[in-house]
Amino acid sequence: MPAFSEETFGPVASIISVKDENEAIQIANNTSYGLGAAVFTRDVKKGEYIAKHLLNAGSCFVNAFVKSDPRLPFGGTKMSGYGRELSTFGIREFVNIKTVYVA
Repeated sequence: MPAFSEETFGPVASIISVKDENEAIQIANNTSYGLGAAVFTRDVKKGEYIAKHLLNAGSCFVNAFVKSDPRLPFGGTKMSGYGRELSTFGIREFVNIKTVYVA
């Protein structure tokens, strides 16, 4: 379905039945895109672990929808882009560092 295989924006959700958590993570990562991902769970520590270590996306949210916030770096992975915008990390993406060495 296009909502699963293409990078869509807006209030869209693909609902896919899986047998367990591992298959859900595998399917979530089986995409050419990686702008954002969300984990909804009662076990916040486990959700944080999944978001931090198992999901391949530029921004991962636990018990919240993917959104940008000017205080946080935002950007994707894979075909969803390279680099970050917003926050101190983002502003450095738009500058060129120059080195001048005089001996």
